[in-house]
Amino acid sequence: MANDPLLRDNVPPSPDDEIAPRGYLHSRGLKVPRDPAILRAPRRAALRDGTYEGREAEAILRTVRPGDRVLDLGAGIGYMGALMAVRRQVARVLSYEANPRLIPYIRRLHAANGVTCVELRNALLTPVPSDPQPFHVRRNFLASSLDAATNPEGIVDTVLVPCEPVCDVLMAERPDVLVCDIEGAEVEVLPAGDWSCLRAAVIELHPQWIGPAGVRAVFDAMHGAGLSYFPKASHGKVV
Repeated sequence: MANDPLLRDNVPPSPDDEIAPRGYLHSRGLKVPRDPAILRAPRRAALRDGTYEGREAEAILRTVRPGDRVLDLGAGIGYMGALMAVRRQVARVLSYEANPRLIPYIRRLHAANGVTCVELRNALLTPVPSDPQPFHVRRNFLASSLDAATNPEGIVDTVLVPCEPVCDVLMAERPDVLVCDIEGAEVEVLPAGDWSCLRAAVIELHPQWIGPAGVRAVFDAMHGAGLSYFPKASHGKVV
């Protein structure tokens, strides 16, 4: 994480960060609000040239179908939820994002694209019922996380985020597709759920944190749900 130039707090702002006008970028058919507080120059460039979360976006576009019900874990800036709504005409997306500072931006992005089928929750999914957990907001909002040990000098606020048990959410929602990018928490959340309702899943793995045993646990959870590895839509850590 610390080596990602798009996430480091100590990356100096470019002149473009200081003078970028309000308005929209255009990315994969979406209008993305220009907000230097959320999107620094390298990330705006990736959005413009279509490489932003490119592997995950391509996997989603190959996998998600019109009318699907999607459970989206780790909404980020709301890009994937909007992509599924606009480009794949899904019936519904239930989207979770732990970072409270991103929620207003996600709503702006969805509104800019006429997205009405996404229900956004500022919460965490957990293996079992849990009290709210501390979430550490950093100067670079997109580097915020549950981890207080990495880059502690970048933390500007700590907030308690509500938790929802994964089993309860699955029982109520019965999604067709899972989209998951939760920075290593997949090793705890996914093995705890009954995913037999799924037709497909797009998961970004984080082997640098969960190790081979964690990757195996995620694959075992999906195999237990009747899913198989789909190489044509997979690339590296995105499976």
